Amino acid sequence: MLISVSNKLSLFIVLFALSLLTSPLFAADISVKVDRNPVNLNESFQIIFSSTDKPDGEPDFSPLEKDFEILNKSQQQSTQISNARVTKVIQWVLTVMAKHEGTLMIPVINFGQDSSQFAALVVNKIQVAAKSNEDLFLQVDVSNTRPYIQEQVIYTLKLYRKVNISQAALTEPKLANAVIEKLGEDKNYNSDYQGENYVVTERKYAIFPQRSEIMLIEPLTLTADVIDANQPRYNGFFNRQNTRTQRVNSEAITLDVQAKPAAAADKYWLPAEQVYLEEKWSADIAHTKVGEPVTRTLSLLIKGATQGALPELYMDNMPANLKAYPDQPTLKETAQDDSIIAYREEKIALIPGVAGSYTLPAIEISWWNTTTQKMEVARIAERTMTAIAGANNSVAPMPTIVTETAIPTATDGNATIKITSPAYETLWFWLTIFFAGAWFVTLIYFLSRNRKATKTETNPALTEKVQEINKALKKACTNNEPVQAKEALIQWGREQFNQSNLTKIAAQCAPVLQSEILVLNAVLYGGKNEKWHGATLWTAFKENQPITSKRKTEKEPLPALFKI
Repeated sequence: MLISVSNKLSLFIVLFALSLLTSPLFAADISVKVDRNPVNLNESFQIIFSSTDKPDGEPDFSPLEKDFEILNKSQQQSTQISNARVTKVIQWVLTVMAKHEGTLMIPVINFGQDSSQFAALVVNKIQVAAKSNEDLFLQVDVSNTRPYIQEQVIYTLKLYRKVNISQAALTEPKLANAVIEKLGEDKNYNSDYQGENYVVTERKYAIFPQRSEIMLIEPLTLTADVIDANQPRYNGFFNRQNTRTQRVNSEAITLDVQAKPAAAADKYWLPAEQVYLEEKWSADIAHTKVGEPVTRTLSLLIKGATQGALPELYMDNMPANLKAYPDQPTLKETAQDDSIIAYREEKIALIPGVAGSYTLPAIEISWWNTTTQKMEVARIAERTMTAIAGANNSVAPMPTIVTETAIPTATDGNATIKITSPAYETLWFWLTIFFAGAWFVTLIYFLSRNRKATKTETNPALTEKVQEINKALKKACTNNEPVQAKEALIQWGREQFNQSNLTKIAAQCAPVLQSEILVLNAVLYGGKNEKWHGATLWTAFKENQPITSKRKTEKEPLPALFKI
């Protein structure tokens, strides 16, 4: 097939145009540069990719991750005017940090079908935490490099800086098989170090190693944006501050953790700086009554230990006929500036069953004094509790009052002669009838008035709620369900006494119900998985007469029989 000359010319022009379109001559020119060269290891710098034309696609910066850590990426556009020519420039700015020293190559970055140029830079190695004249460095120290197991070690970090930083991120200390807690707030102050003035930020941690072995506290790393000190102050409000990201590391610290000493081989192990043990009583234990509870409060405060290391204070070694019902313990922990303070409080209700004296055993807590390196004992001495038989709390019936009217008599020597008169007897007869009738009418009046007042003061909603609570408590007692019984008693306590604690509710009740509520409390919080029988509690509840109700009744005077 023959092709004419004109057709050949047209075909050549088309092929030439296509070759120009696909030629590198029409690809976007993407240059690359760094903001400074050489750079130091652990200091950030910027890699800037620039183009006056829009590239074919979005950049893929993943090849940089082999030798560099990318900290930040941004894109910006600017317009430049030169010799009446307007040029638009697109820039991709990457803040990076070299992963190792040496001469490193910035690889080709693909922007779709377009590609950037190569570049090279030199990375120098410097001391991480320099010994002198550094603008930014970390120092770490511990209070004891050879602690005992579970002994508190104070780890102190100090950040020294002569430069201003806008942002900073600091890693936390890491140590396997240890409990680490931060102490207090950071402190800032000025310090002269090796002839230079520094701003120091100090932070402390409490470390409790849990195993006797050699342990390594890993170095801490600070990454901060350092503000360029050479930047002029008159740069303008809209100009961004020039910063460089700098990273510094602390030194690692080794702990040689010792096993507990031979002096504490057969005793409870509790290393601490100080230990305080005390007790308080809700009443005078030298004058208690049978069946009435007395609350003993034991408190243990320790400096240099966590709350998990605190021992139990109550021991099940009470004398016979003295019932003990421990409440759920209270545990607290406070991080002060120089130590951890742990606190434990236990409340035990003691109820004597018979009259007599009861000797409570001494309480002893053995502990290792980390200051003197000796075993010590915190002790509460023996206590003697004396109980007497309680008075009968039942209300005796009021005796019948008989009023006798004396009849005048005349005496002559040893003989007594009664003077009687029919008219006198008739007068007293009618007076008696009159006063009896008046008393009867008054009685009917007050009875009818009190009945109306009772009807007026009765709240149907409150009565219905009390009936529901009683029904729920009866059901819980019948089914021997201690949790449901506790909930019903707390609802009853809120309505009757405005109390939501079983121990405080028990204090408002008669001795029999007090004892049963404390038994229920012991079953719930005693941790002995005892089986509870609710029949006795329900019987005591039905027969209960609240102490507050009795006192209120006794204080309210009876209304006058006659009103003027």
